[in-house]
Amino acid sequence: MVVTSNPAPSPPPTAARAGSETMDLYKLAVEMADRVSARRGVANSFFVALQSAILSSLGFLSARAADPWILVAVCLSGAVTSATWFLLLRSYRTLNRAKFTVITRLETELAHQIFAEEWTALRSDPIQHWRARYAELGTVERVVPVVFLVINVVLAVNLASS
Repeated sequence: MVVTSNPAPSPPPTAARAGSETMDLYKLAVEMADRVSARRGVANSFFVALQSAILSSLGFLSARAADPWILVAVCLSGAVTSATWFLLLRSYRTLNRAKFTVITRLETELAHQIFAEEWTALRSDPIQHWRARYAELGTVERVVPVVFLVINVVLAVNLASS
Protein backbone atom coordinates (compact mmCIF):
# COMPACT_ATOMS: atom_id res chain seq x y z
CA MET A 1 0.00 0.00 0.00
CA VAL A 2 1.41 3.34 -1.05
CA VAL A 3 0.75 6.27 1.15
CA THR A 4 0.72 9.61 -0.60
CA SER A 5 0.74 12.84 1.20
CA ASN A 6 -1.15 15.86 0.07
CA PRO A 7 1.14 18.63 -1.07
CA ALA A 8 1.24 21.65 1.13
CA PRO A 9 -1.18 24.32 -0.07
CA SER A 10 0.49 27.14 -1.92
CA PRO A 11 0.65 30.40 -0.03
CA PRO A 12 -1.82 33.08 -1.07
CA PRO A 13 -0.47 35.44 -3.72
CA THR A 14 1.06 38.62 -2.51
CA ALA A 15 -0.35 41.89 -3.73
CA ALA A 16 2.82 42.49 -5.77
CA ARG A 17 2.65 39.06 -7.42
CA ALA A 18 -1.07 39.43 -8.14
CA GLY A 19 -0.45 42.87 -9.65
CA SER A 20 2.35 41.49 -11.79
CA GLU A 21 0.13 38.62 -13.00
CA THR A 22 -2.66 41.06 -13.82
CA MET A 23 -0.24 43.22 -15.82
CA ASP A 24 1.12 40.16 -17.66
CA LEU A 25 -2.41 39.03 -18.51
CA TYR A 26 -3.32 42.56 -19.58
CA LYS A 27 -0.30 42.75 -21.91
CA LEU A 28 -1.16 39.35 -23.37
CA ALA A 29 -4.80 40.33 -23.92
CA VAL A 30 -3.83 43.59 -25.65
CA GLU A 31 -1.32 41.74 -27.87
CA MET A 32 -3.94 39.14 -28.82
CA ALA A 33 -6.49 41.86 -29.64
CA ASP A 34 -3.89 43.59 -31.80
CA ARG A 35 -3.19 40.34 -33.65
CA VAL A 36 -6.88 39.84 -34.38
CA SER A 37 -7.04 43.39 -35.77
CA ALA A 38 -3.97 42.72 -37.93
CA ARG A 39 -5.53 39.50 -39.26
CA ARG A 40 -8.70 41.43 -40.06
CA GLY A 41 -6.64 43.93 -42.05
CA VAL A 42 -4.95 41.13 -44.00
CA ALA A 43 -8.35 39.55 -44.69
CA ASN A 44 -9.67 42.88 -45.97
CA SER A 45 -6.69 43.22 -48.32
CA PHE A 46 -7.23 39.68 -49.58
CA PHE A 47 -10.93 40.20 -50.26
CA VAL A 48 -10.42 43.57 -51.98
CA ALA A 49 -7.83 41.95 -54.26
CA LEU A 50 -10.14 38.99 -54.91
CA GLN A 51 -13.11 41.24 -55.71
CA SER A 52 -10.91 43.31 -58.03
CA ALA A 53 -9.82 40.13 -59.81
CA ILE A 54 -13.44 38.94 -60.14
CA LEU A 55 -14.62 42.25 -61.58
CA SER A 56 -11.58 42.46 -63.87
CA SER A 57 -12.20 38.95 -65.17
CA LEU A 58 -15.81 39.93 -65.76
CA GLY A 59 -14.68 42.85 -67.91
CA PHE A 60 -12.18 40.64 -69.75
CA LEU A 61 -14.75 37.90 -70.40
CA SER A 62 -17.47 40.31 -71.52
CA ALA A 63 -15.05 41.92 -74.00
CA ARG A 64 -14.48 38.43 -75.45
CA ALA A 65 -18.26 37.95 -75.85
CA ALA A 66 -18.32 35.06 -73.41
CA ASP A 67 -21.52 33.16 -72.74
CA PRO A 68 -23.76 35.38 -70.56
CA TRP A 69 -24.29 32.51 -68.10
CA ILE A 70 -20.54 32.32 -67.50
CA LEU A 71 -20.62 36.03 -66.72
CA VAL A 72 -23.55 35.46 -64.35
CA ALA A 73 -21.58 32.68 -62.64
CA VAL A 74 -18.62 35.04 -62.20
CA CYS A 75 -20.94 37.66 -60.68
CA LEU A 76 -22.46 35.10 -58.34
CA SER A 77 -18.99 33.99 -57.21
CA GLY A 78 -18.32 37.65 -56.41
CA ALA A 79 -21.57 37.85 -54.45
CA VAL A 80 -20.72 34.73 -52.45
CA THR A 81 -17.24 36.10 -51.80
CA SER A 82 -18.74 39.37 -50.57
CA ALA A 83 -21.14 37.59 -48.23
CA THR A 84 -18.28 35.47 -46.86
CA TRP A 85 -16.19 38.58 -46.34
CA PHE A 86 -19.03 40.30 -44.47
CA LEU A 87 -19.53 37.28 -42.18
CA LEU A 88 -15.80 37.03 -41.52
CA LEU A 89 -15.68 40.71 -40.54
CA ARG A 90 -18.61 40.16 -38.20
CA SER A 91 -16.77 37.24 -36.62
CA TYR A 92 -13.62 39.33 -36.13
CA ARG A 93 -15.69 42.11 -34.60
CA THR A 94 -17.35 39.73 -32.14
CA LEU A 95 -13.99 38.25 -31.20
CA ASN A 96 -12.43 41.67 -30.63
CA ARG A 97 -15.45 42.86 -28.66
CA ALA A 98 -14.96 39.91 -26.29
CA LYS A 99 -11.24 40.61 -26.02
CA PHE A 100 -11.81 44.27 -25.17
CA THR A 101 -14.42 43.31 -22.59
CA VAL A 102 -11.72 41.24 -20.87
CA ILE A 103 -9.15 44.03 -21.29
CA THR A 104 -11.40 46.66 -19.73
CA ARG A 105 -12.18 44.32 -16.83
CA LEU A 106 -8.46 43.80 -16.25
CA GLU A 107 -7.95 47.56 -16.37
CA THR A 108 -10.09 47.99 -13.26
CA GLU A 109 -7.17 46.46 -11.35
CA LEU A 110 -4.63 48.85 -12.89
CA ALA A 111 -3.84 52.44 -12.03
CA HIS A 112 -5.03 53.72 -15.43
CA GLN A 113 -7.83 52.46 -17.66
CA ILE A 114 -6.60 53.69 -21.03
CA PHE A 115 -8.90 51.62 -23.27
CA ALA A 116 -12.01 52.32 -21.21
CA GLU A 117 -11.18 56.04 -21.13
CA GLU A 118 -10.50 56.09 -24.87
CA TRP A 119 -13.92 54.55 -25.64
CA THR A 120 -15.64 56.94 -23.29
CA ALA A 121 -13.96 59.87 -25.04
CA LEU A 122 -14.79 58.58 -28.52
CA ARG A 123 -18.42 57.92 -27.73
CA SER A 124 -19.05 61.24 -26.01
CA ASP A 125 -17.14 63.63 -28.26
CA PRO A 126 -19.03 64.44 -31.45
CA ILE A 127 -17.02 65.63 -34.39
CA GLN A 128 -17.17 69.40 -34.48
CA HIS A 129 -19.32 70.93 -37.23
CA TRP A 130 -20.84 67.54 -37.93
CA ARG A 131 -23.72 65.99 -36.05
CA ALA A 132 -22.29 62.51 -35.87
CA ARG A 133 -20.44 60.42 -33.37
CA TYR A 134 -17.31 58.42 -33.93
CA ALA A 135 -17.94 55.74 -36.56
CA GLU A 136 -16.25 52.53 -35.47
CA LEU A 137 -13.89 51.00 -38.03
CA GLY A 138 -15.81 47.73 -37.93
CA THR A 139 -18.99 49.54 -38.90
CA VAL A 140 -17.33 51.44 -41.73
CA GLU A 141 -15.40 48.50 -43.14
CA ARG A 142 -18.49 46.28 -43.33
CA VAL A 143 -19.96 48.66 -45.92
CA VAL A 144 -17.31 47.66 -48.51
CA PRO A 145 -18.36 43.98 -48.85
CA VAL A 146 -22.00 45.08 -49.04
CA VAL A 147 -21.14 47.46 -51.89
CA PHE A 148 -19.32 44.67 -53.74
CA LEU A 149 -22.26 42.34 -53.08
CA VAL A 150 -24.70 44.85 -54.58
CA ILE A 151 -22.46 45.43 -57.61
CA ASN A 152 -22.17 41.69 -58.26
CA VAL A 153 -25.89 41.03 -57.82
CA VAL A 154 -26.90 43.97 -60.07
CA LEU A 155 -24.47 42.81 -62.75
CA ALA A 156 -25.71 39.20 -62.49
CA VAL A 157 -29.36 40.26 -62.80
CA ASN A 158 -28.53 42.57 -65.70
CA LEU A 159 -26.59 39.86 -67.50
CA ALA A 160 -29.23 37.19 -66.86
CA SER A 161 -31.99 39.40 -68.26
CA SER A 162 -30.11 40.26 -71.45
